[in-house]
Amino acid sequence: MAAAGNTFFFAWEAALEVWLQSRLPAAVLSLISFFSAFGEEGAAIMILGIFYWCLDKETGRYIGINVIMGCVWHPMIKNIALRRRPYFDHEGIDLLRPLDPGADLYDIQAQGYSFPSGHSTNGPAVYGSLARRLKKRRMSLLAVLVTFLIGFSRVAVGAHYPTDVLAGWGLGLAIIFLVPYLREKTGDIRIFYGILIASGLPGFFFARTDDYYTGMGLLLGFALAEMFERKYVNFKKAETVSGGLLRILGGLILYAGLNFLLKSLFNPALTPWPGPAEYLFRTLRYTLILFALLGLYPMCFEKLKKRDTD
Repeated sequence: MAAAGNTFFFAWEAALEVWLQSRLPAAVLSLISFFSAFGEEGAAIMILGIFYWCLDKETGRYIGINVIMGCVWHPMIKNIALRRRPYFDHEGIDLLRPLDPGADLYDIQAQGYSFPSGHSTNGPAVYGSLARRLKKRRMSLLAVLVTFLIGFSRVAVGAHYPTDVLAGWGLGLAIIFLVPYLREKTGDIRIFYGILIASGLPGFFFARTDDYYTGMGLLLGFALAEMFERKYVNFKKAETVSGGLLRILGGLILYAGLNFLLKSLFNPALTPWPGPAEYLFRTLRYTLILFALLGLYPMCFEKLKKRDTD
């Protein structure tokens, strides 16, 4: 499948990536590639789950909404810039860590556009949020280091130009200051989420990659879950390590089960509009998953607590 999109870059960017991949041993590139995982969905979900379900749900919410707004805004920018990834256009640059390993490397729908880097946006959004919330010097230094390693890895594996990474860092930093500021100034969570949802809605008119619709689904589910949990659940943090581990295990099982079930139920191939239906179903799927994980699932915590103490 031919890769559509725009090609624009500085000469030094392509030269740097060719130099890195030609000079660094395969073992070193594999190690560097590992750091990309810290900017991926799995790491963000794990950190969110640990804080939200176990330690301090307000910190979990603080991290979660910052990460989610990155998942909404960065693909909107990508679908405007439409920048092709470096390996599309430069000999000597290979993609060593595909976004979707099972898809064609030149399938834009699966592999996404390049500008800005989503992993690099997630770096400040996750680890910068933790540093701002916990207000500890060591956490701040760790956040800077991990964010840098994530961004560097995206260049080294051929997934992004350096300017993609710089833009991602800038977006992530803007988010961890702007989103909490909006929350503080609005006061009412309905107004707060209304502003955030409104900021993302224009993407429905032009975004044609899955990541945007995933992000909007996460935002809708997160908003509904917070309002529901505050009114009907109001759970407390885990009192024991084993209780916390039980919550995390249950949450991961629930996530895997819901994802499998909803993928089967919301099959766009069964509709006469496979393109629009796929986007709609993806948004709905992630809305339901996040609402279930953050809103409904905590209603089970008292039962899990009793099982843990029996």
